[in-house]
Amino acid sequence: MSRTDLHTEQQNQASAALDTMSSLDLVKLMNQQDASVIGVIREVLPAVARAVDIIAERMSSGGRLIYVGSGTSGRIGALDASECPPTFGTDPSKVQYIIAGGDHALAHASEASEDSAELGLKDMAVKVPGANDVVVGIAASGRTPYTLAALDYARRQGSATIALACNRGSALAAAAHIAIEMEVGPEVLTGSTRLKAGTAQKLICNMLTTGAMTRIGYVYGNLMVNLQLKNEKLVERGISIVESIAGVSRELALETLKAAEMRVPVAIVMLRAGTTRAGALRQLQAVNGNLRRALESRQK
Repeated sequence: MSRTDLHTEQQNQASAALDTMSSLDLVKLMNQQDASVIGVIREVLPAVARAVDIIAERMSSGGRLIYVGSGTSGRIGALDASECPPTFGTDPSKVQYIIAGGDHALAHASEASEDSAELGLKDMAVKVPGANDVVVGIAASGRTPYTLAALDYARRQGSATIALACNRGSALAAAAHIAIEMEVGPEVLTGSTRLKAGTAQKLICNMLTTGAMTRIGYVYGNLMVNLQLKNEKLVERGISIVESIAGVSRELALETLKAAEMRVPVAIVMLRAGTTRAGALRQLQAVNGNLRRALESRQK
């Protein structure tokens, strides 16, 4: 399949007169086109759920999640990876990213890098992927040489592989254990896959990490109990979470958080189990940091 045959590269007839539209008509059209992405994603949810399960399984066994992509796709993977430590309290090494052109490409175009299969293999080899790892290759076209080579290398090393593409029947999907292919169709701005394709990719990445971290136990109810209290807003959020789950006053919640070295799950176990920080840490360590299991084990 040539690039011109890809749906994401074809002209969108709805926007054929884009440069003559009023600003209001232009943004209305973009909004209408963006709305179609939700329905497309709905069709691939079973595959997304399988991906969530395998990520949770491998990470629970000590593995990593590694995103790989180029251009917009690479930046989306980098964004999702960088959000995991503050949101879920994960070590930065647990969710990583590789982008064609390296970190410089996060803010600067590095188009030539995406054509290098050799560079993709080399960059992935540096990560030493193994049997406990999951590698997610992201490419709107589903045929980017850099991403294909990186994903193929990881698969040959025993890693679970997931393809995230915006064209069906892609080479990337064929190279992966789980294929998530979303046919988002032509972009409002022809070939600009930072639009609908990028939106679809971001929504799926949101599901992969939020779903996996929830399965692992870094979420209690719908609360991000493993968040890192690094600023005033997050401290307030942490206090509120402790108040809610432990059923205590704001004053006691803050006092216990300080005794717990500002670790929300530790403070909650201290309050609910009536134990010390050391005791709470032991209870959490026994269940791999899963707050719900730690609290339920006290009730048995």
